[in-house]
Amino acid sequence: MQSKAATVQQYLASLPDCREAIGKVREVVLRHLDREFEEGMHWGGICYYVPHRVFPKGYRCDPQKPLPFGGLASQKNYMSLYLMCLYGDVESERRFRTEWAKTGKKLDMGKCCIRFKRVEDLALDVLGKTIARIKAREYVAKYQAALAAPRARPAGKPKSAARAVTKPRRTTTAARGARAAAGRVAGARKR
Repeated sequence: MQSKAATVQQYLASLPDCREAIGKVREVVLRHLDREFEEGMHWGGICYYVPHRVFPKGYRCDPQKPLPFGGLASQKNYMSLYLMCLYGDVESERRFRTEWAKTGKKLDMGKCCIRFKRVEDLALDVLGKTIARIKAREYVAKYQAALAAPRARPAGKPKSAARAVTKPRRTTTAARGARAAAGRVAGARKR
């Protein structure tokens, strides 16, 4: 659920049910976050980002916004910690999952979203280590490299130039009749 809160404090005040859990995760994030990242409200939740003073180009999708690094939000049925540093970085994600598995806790994770219902569901030490490993300028460099890299195509989908011979177009009876009539008119003109 997106919040209309303008500040992190307003956002936390609007979360009576999960304020304590979000607060504990926030403490871990802030304790381990590189000093060049900043915290603020973006996209309806708490956001950790690379400010424009460090990366003036901002976020590719909306250059007016800073480059997002992570986020923390309360959803309808769960809370979420977003770590964009894991998205698309196979080695970092593998390391994160391996370290999490050693804790014995169940990981409920999407591409970069870690979902949880209670703070006890999280391996806070693993989250802290993962966040501490990422420096803002390294994150920006990886982000720019990802944008510059050629996009991979899903397996099985041919490139447009290598497509098989196209099937003949299907036409309706009316279209066939119109073409035939046009051919008769053109044939009559030649005579």
